[in-house]
Amino acid sequence: MKETIVTKNEEGYKLKKICTRFLSNAPVSFIYKMLRKKNIVLNDKKATGDEVLKKGDVIKYYLSDETIDKFRASKPAEVSKQKREGSEKNTDAPKIPIIYEDEDVIFAYKEEGVLSQKAKPGDYSMNEMIIDYLLHKGDISEESMEMFRPSVCNRLDRNTSGIILASKSPAGARALTSVIRSRELKKYYKAVVPGEADLEGIYRAYLKKDEKTNKVEISEVQGKDMSLIETAITLSEYNDDKDMSLLEIELITGKSHQIRAHLAYLGYPILGDIKYGRSIKLINTVYNNKYGIKSQMLTAWKVVFPIADQTDDAVLKRLSGKQFTCRLPKAYSKIFKCTGR
Repeated sequence: MKETIVTKNEEGYKLKKICTRFLSNAPVSFIYKMLRKKNIVLNDKKATGDEVLKKGDVIKYYLSDETIDKFRASKPAEVSKQKREGSEKNTDAPKIPIIYEDEDVIFAYKEEGVLSQKAKPGDYSMNEMIIDYLLHKGDISEESMEMFRPSVCNRLDRNTSGIILASKSPAGARALTSVIRSRELKKYYKAVVPGEADLEGIYRAYLKKDEKTNKVEISEVQGKDMSLIETAITLSEYNDDKDMSLLEIELITGKSHQIRAHLAYLGYPILGDIKYGRSIKLINTVYNNKYGIKSQMLTAWKVVFPIADQTDDAVLKRLSGKQFTCRLPKAYSKIFKCTGR
């Protein structure tokens, strides 16, 4: 007999889903047969499989060890190891700046040069860092990740720094996914551009991505496969001596490379941006040599959650109306005075 206790990560799922995950090589017909014969019971009572589970519920499998081993794909630790194979995992808890954390979500600061999610097996991204952090804390286990794996819910370009939002539980994943998709989450960035930027207001255009070159094209006129983009821009500070502008940007739509490409299209490519900053190549070289600026000076520095008084979602209620900010990289302070939160 095998007994499992429902954790927060399994809460809200139906019993049949948990059983098919646990006995992943078993036919569905076998699961239903075992439920009918009371070889699988919930809280010591006969179950149909449609019961919605709560934290603390007890599932008992009155099956032989041989049967359980036969229908188990592999042990939990082995499953987790296979999924993370190739990642250069640290044995010590990763040192990531935590901006906010509760039982369902975790917000952390991503340095420039770090991937949000790994692109190839050998990458060690923010996603793996957060999982390792939670494993070291004991908030999750290798076994719990069979059912649910914490995951980054928003992506930043490798060389864009700033706030990463990640889920720790299914409830957190649902809440973050819904608020991001609905565009109710306000996302603000700081960017440095050469010149005194004559930009103020909401700018609209159309964007198309070339997957082969991983580069986007911006146009005032909608063409084939082009999506509408909206970018709100405000001048926060201008340094007359260095002829540099610090912009605050609200990302209204969230398309790939939107801010970088849109600013370049408007005549103000971001300092340090090699891909969209060919027109300021000389300036980029000067600032690279003088200040070590090797990548785009773009930071996702603030998120603001909507007022959630009309929802039953406990996670969104907890985050209702709250805003979270992160520090700006030290390079900003070499150009501007106002670089704090």
